[in-house]
Amino acid sequence: MTPQEFETALKKGVLPSICFLYGEESFLLERALQVLLERAVDPGLKDFNFNQFFGNESKGIDIIDAAQTLPMFSDRRAVLVKRAEQLKADALEIMLPYVMNPLASTCLVLTGVKIDQRKKFFIEFKKYGTLVEFKRMYDNKLPGFIQAETTLQGKSIDGAGAELLAALIGNNLQELSSQIQKLVAYVGSKSRIAVDDVRTIASNSKAFTAFEFAKYLGMRELPGSLKSLDTLFLHGEEAPMMIGALSSHFRKLWRVRELLDKKMPPADISRELGINSFFLGEIVAQARNFSRREMKRIFDELYGSDLASKSGGQPYTLLHRLAMGICTGNW
Repeated sequence: MTPQEFETALKKGVLPSICFLYGEESFLLERALQVLLERAVDPGLKDFNFNQFFGNESKGIDIIDAAQTLPMFSDRRAVLVKRAEQLKADALEIMLPYVMNPLASTCLVLTGVKIDQRKKFFIEFKKYGTLVEFKRMYDNKLPGFIQAETTLQGKSIDGAGAELLAALIGNNLQELSSQIQKLVAYVGSKSRIAVDDVRTIASNSKAFTAFEFAKYLGMRELPGSLKSLDTLFLHGEEAPMMIGALSSHFRKLWRVRELLDKKMPPADISRELGINSFFLGEIVAQARNFSRREMKRIFDELYGSDLASKSGGQPYTLLHRLAMGICTGNW
C-alpha cells in the first residue's frame, strides 16, 4: 500500500489490525502514525488502551500480551513497536501466530527504517497485514509537496516560490514544513505566498547562501562568489555538502548548455528539464557562460575536490580554488 492509499483509508475510518510503517522519509511516516493513533485510541483513555515498545529492547511475548489485551471502556486499543526492524528472530517467531490471526479490537503498529521482505515473518505479514513504505521524495516532487502543505496551512504559494524553496531546502521535509510555517506567519493576512516572500524569509539562512554561491559561480562573478563562500564557512558549512550542491547546479547548467547547442528554444528547454519559467532566463544566462568543454573541466575539478575534501584536504583552500577556476577559467 502506498502512503497516499494509507492516508485515504484512514480518512475513511478504515484502520488496520496490524500494519508496518517503514522507510527513510521519517517526517511523513511520523505524521501518518500520529493520524493513525489519534483515530485508533481515544486520547482520554490512552493510559488504559495504549502500549509502546522498542524493538531493540522488547521480547515478542510482551508485545503479544499487550496486543491480546482487550480494550477498557473503548472499542479499540493500540500497540506501537518502534525500531521494529531491530526485533530479534525469536521475537518475530513468537509474534508470527498473532500476525496470522490478529485481534480485531487491537491496532498493532510496527515502525522502522528497513525491512527484509524475504523473511518468513514479512512474507506472512504481507498476507494478513498492511505494509506501507515511506520513500524519500524525489526532488521533482518537492514543489507539489510544498504547495499541498501550504494549502493545509490555509494559504497558497506561487510556482516560483515553491521551486525556490525546494531548491534551497532540498528533500528535508521536516525543514520544508518549518519554513512553510514561517512563511505563513510572515505573510499574515495575505492569501498567497510569493517568491519574494521566500527570498526574504530565507535570506539569512545557510541554504540561501549556498544557493547564492552557486548562482554567482554560474554568473562567473568572483567577488560575490568569494563573499558567499566566506559566509558559508562562517556558518560552519562542510565542504562535501557545498561540493554536492555545486555539482547539482552545474549538472543542470550543463544539460541546458547541451540543449542550447542543439538550438532548442528556451521555452522548450523549460518543458524538457522542468525548470520554472521564473528562473529560466537566469539559468539560461548562466549556461551560456560556459562551453561544454569548460563544463567537463569543472566536473573533473569538482570530483577531484570532493575526493580531496574527504581525505584531509583543506576545505577552504579547495573551495576557494574551485571558485577562482570557475569564475576566471584559470586553473
